[in-house]
Amino acid sequence: MSVIKKKIGEFLHIAPLGGTASPTGAVFYETADIPLADIMKLYERDPTCKSSIDLLAASTVGMGFYTTVDEDYEKAAAAKAAVDDFNEAINLDGLLNDMAVRLIGCGNDFWLKSTPSKLTDLVRMPIDAVEKINLTPVGGVKIPYKAASYRLKSSYRDGESNGDLDPAAVLHWHIHQNVSSGFGVGLLQVLLFALCLDDKNKRPAYAAMKAKIERIMPKIFEKYAGPDVLAILENADDKTLAKFQKAIQERPEEGAWLFYNKKGDVKPVTLDPRAQGFVYYVDHILNQFYLGCETPLPRLFSTPGFTEASANAALELQEMLIKPIQRYVKRQVESEIFASVLSQNGFDPVKAKVRLNWSASKAPQPSMADLLKAAELNLIRQDEFRKNAVKFGWQLWDAAPQRGQGN
Repeated sequence: MSVIKKKIGEFLHIAPLGGTASPTGAVFYETADIPLADIMKLYERDPTCKSSIDLLAASTVGMGFYTTVDEDYEKAAAAKAAVDDFNEAINLDGLLNDMAVRLIGCGNDFWLKSTPSKLTDLVRMPIDAVEKINLTPVGGVKIPYKAASYRLKSSYRDGESNGDLDPAAVLHWHIHQNVSSGFGVGLLQVLLFALCLDDKNKRPAYAAMKAKIERIMPKIFEKYAGPDVLAILENADDKTLAKFQKAIQERPEEGAWLFYNKKGDVKPVTLDPRAQGFVYYVDHILNQFYLGCETPLPRLFSTPGFTEASANAALELQEMLIKPIQRYVKRQVESEIFASVLSQNGFDPVKAKVRLNWSASKAPQPSMADLLKAAELNLIRQDEFRKNAVKFGWQLWDAAPQRGQGN
């Protein structure tokens, strides 16, 4: 943490035109509805949320990427090498993996560019580093147009600075951007928001309800694993009652039976059978929570009868959620990182067209038509053709097959 604060402090002392922002005209600041650090606490402490976010993040960027370049560009090889070297130097693949967790979980992540005029490094800032986003209005009304600066939290500011970072210095990752605040909205916010229909009706956040259920359930098991016993003692004196009261108060968690040698009665305190109806309400709350997590993972491991077909259908729907995020990350990397690296190394980003492609680089696989054409043009030997043809399912023998072999 101290290293990051030091880097931010150094950056705020860089040339004013690059390091800080002093926008002219009317501006206004907005903060996130829920502190981003609080949102990430839900990710860190709830197994369902963490596993769901990890799955979505891994599905989005976990397969890795490779770069391509326009081969017609005269400096194609050098341009691609410059981008690849930069990616390796800053470990862009690892940065994207860590970023995807925050981006999907709370809708935001902030990277600090080491020098705005020349991109030499990228540093991920703490999720709570940006306190407010300074938005410029349109036409004098409070309708945001774009970010004018990012105001740092007081604990990250340099003593001589107002803590405003120029947008050129910050790579702000965000999805489902809240137009009025500039902050993104991630998957976990919906689980932390209460729903207010009017002044009198308010539904608690699903994360709070789920946490309360999980807090109460162990107490229910403790209470009814060893049920309380109501002792009715006829004509018992105060001394006897005091003994029974003390014994009940000090009883173990598994419960205890108390005996009295005079006329009396005992009645175990049982769970009201009507309480079984609450199971449906609990299921509804958990289902809504799982729905907010937007992955089939919780149900896949917790619900009997969740078949492979159901899981595959759910994963297809999940893929529809992942693809827009992949496109967004791809465009951000290409425009904010690749273009800067190419420009500062003397290449034309428009002509080079260095692109990020998801999944590991794969050599093109020849088709059977390609193989036949190569054999026709004598580009491959007969024995090479036969070996490759076997890979396509052809049954070939070095000699004539014996009777009973083949069809």
